[in-house]
Amino acid sequence: MTEQTPAAVAPERADASGHDEPQRVVPAWEQAERRPPTTMLRAAVRPRMVVLLVLLLAAAALCARLGAWQLDRAQVHGAAAAERHTAELVAAAAVPIDDVLVPQTTFTGDLVGRKVVVTGTYDAGGQLLVTGRAHDGTTGLLVLTPLTTTDGSVLPVVRGWVATPADADTPPAGTVDVTGYLQASEQAGTGVADGQTDAISSAELLNSWGGPIYTGYLVVSASDPAQSDAVTLLDPPTKPGAGLNIQNLAYAAQWWIFGAFAVLLWLRLVRDEARGSGLSPAEDVAAAP
Repeated sequence: MTEQTPAAVAPERADASGHDEPQRVVPAWEQAERRPPTTMLRAAVRPRMVVLLVLLLAAAALCARLGAWQLDRAQVHGAAAAERHTAELVAAAAVPIDDVLVPQTTFTGDLVGRKVVVTGTYDAGGQLLVTGRAHDGTTGLLVLTPLTTTDGSVLPVVRGWVATPADADTPPAGTVDVTGYLQASEQAGTGVADGQTDAISSAELLNSWGGPIYTGYLVVSASDPAQSDAVTLLDPPTKPGAGLNIQNLAYAAQWWIFGAFAVLLWLRLVRDEARGSGLSPAEDVAAAP
């Protein structure tokens, strides 16, 4: 009869009694990966978190640079498009103003820069100077004169720009044929005082000039009879933001969002690192005596 050793009998006794269950042997590599919970600060300064931070910051910096490059392209492409649009406005044939806009009706965005012609008589006594307007980098004033059309309506007309109030001339007398570009009325300012105003607002001008009045104003490009050379003619008006390319702006925004995502990703990784990685619930039950 073969005699069993104590080492061989012990497992059989343990199984029969039911007191000692076999425990899961955890590999050394898995034990090394398990980390206790800690604070966000301590997790953030761990070597691998620092390495990740450097890499993700480099990615964010690259995204920021690409976004800035797309913004520059948006300005370049937008400026080129604005030049083409201005050339088209200048080359367009003028139409009678009443064909596109009548007094006291809504001024729609598609009318900005529309080339029109109108016949009427200037009211020199109602002429105003619009303050704080820049031209070629110099701040000066706009010469704003009411034009009474043949049907008695009042059209605000920007006859041009001057550097000082003394440079403003008197408008041509008698009936004039004026060609120019339409622009939307501005929001009300501080009102009209001492022959000056800070806004071209039809609502404010109505109180001074009477009506019916147009809800937009005309930027003069030509006049018959001609006005004096003391007043500098302005370029065709454009819509706000017309100097930027929308597609390139969208690309710039995308790159900046990617850069922000890289930073947020690191914060998420630090949070997960701070939570630690102990035994799973199933392993805790299996390891329990």
